Amino acid sequence: MNHPPVTVLGLGAMGSALAAALLRGGHPTTVWNRTAGRADPLVARGAVAAPTAAAAAAASSLVLLSVTDYDASEAVLDAIGAAAGGCALLNFSTGTPDEARAMATRAAKVGLDYLDGVIQAGPSQIGTPAATMFYAGAERTFAEYAATLAELGTPTHVGTDLGQACRWDLALLGLWYETEAACLNALALVGAPDTDPETFVPFVRRQLGYVVDALPDVAKEIRERRYPVGPATLTEHARVLDQLVRVRRADGLETSHVAFLRDSVQRLVARGGGDDGFTRVIEEVADSARR
Repeated sequence: MNHPPVTVLGLGAMGSALAAALLRGGHPTTVWNRTAGRADPLVARGAVAAPTAAAAAAASSLVLLSVTDYDASEAVLDAIGAAAGGCALLNFSTGTPDEARAMATRAAKVGLDYLDGVIQAGPSQIGTPAATMFYAGAERTFAEYAATLAELGTPTHVGTDLGQACRWDLALLGLWYETEAACLNALALVGAPDTDPETFVPFVRRQLGYVVDALPDVAKEIRERRYPVGPATLTEHARVLDQLVRVRRADGLETSHVAFLRDSVQRLVARGGGDDGFTRVIEEVADSARR
């Protein structure tokens, strides 16, 4: 099996884990970090420490960049300059789609093929299938290095739009935050922390299971723009949502999200969609984003 040389720039917890996985896979690995001592454990395992970012980038056809944010990424890219011209730069910084696209533009100006990457995993999972990794950019570049990327985790190419990996990352993080907040709101509504919340947890898990199990059908409905009735019509959902808003408000709890849903459903019902299923709310969510 071919093991092409790879460079890793940035040796925090994640960068060090990436370099370690490459070494385990038999790749000649060059590393660089602004604080040089961070490279010592990897050098002891066979990595080569470069004196500068430019020298490190020039050593490989694939360069992985793992620093805190896109500002730091741009600073490293400036330090590389033309030294890495012609290689592929894979940036694992965390940020927004616009930042990813701007970074790609800067990389192209110095002759780099660019992939924007997102890691949905902890450092201990790097090098295992449990590490979910999203990549955005040219399909040709992704395909060229797919075998190497598979050694870091489970790779998924999410499209040629350079901002798409960030979008997937933030969408999933938002899903976690909003689901967690929904659970906390539900627990608060039944009296937590003044009453024992553990007695309610089995019912929360069952309710979330219904949501998860229905996701394939929901995605199909959205793709086809067809919204058959599920457990209730939008007219019935409107009544429940209004009751939920009033009860939460009376208890002094957060109501903005359910109020948005209530208002969205009411608008859809007013436009003649009262007999549709709840998935049609995606139209209001998208319209709200556009507004």
